[in-house]
Amino acid sequence: MKRVVATGTFDILHPGHLFYLEHSKKLGDELTVIVARDANVKHKPKPIIPEEQRRRIVAALRCVDHAILGDTADMFRPIQEIRPDIITIGFNQHFNESKLQEQLAARGLSARIVRIGKYGDDELCSSRLVVQRIIEKRGGQDGAGDKLV
Repeated sequence: MKRVVATGTFDILHPGHLFYLEHSKKLGDELTVIVARDANVKHKPKPIIPEEQRRRIVAALRCVDHAILGDTADMFRPIQEIRPDIITIGFNQHFNESKLQEQLAARGLSARIVRIGKYGDDELCSSRLVVQRIIEKRGGQDGAGDKLV
């Protein structure tokens, strides 16, 4: 059985996330998704959706066999437990593939790193852009015209 691991924050699920996970699944027999813990998200604004809710949403996707939360202290701990054949990263994830490969090798892991390409040109394939669009369309108000608190 070929195991694949995909990782990400998955805040406000959008078509780019689906593309990434569906293409990750095609690379193997079993797809485990490691969802970033709220405390570990440092390269962008903190997620809007709490970590356990994001994990549950990802777990509900047809292409996902398992969805777990990442480790707060060591991002490689779940990888060591799963021992995947392939680790996929998204087109815009901030990982250097060769450095990541070296870090895996130092831990005795031989998973192949595969970067999944970009999903088309849809403008709303970014959680940041979805949030921006909501703010633009709603103007900080709900449907009844009252300010959101």
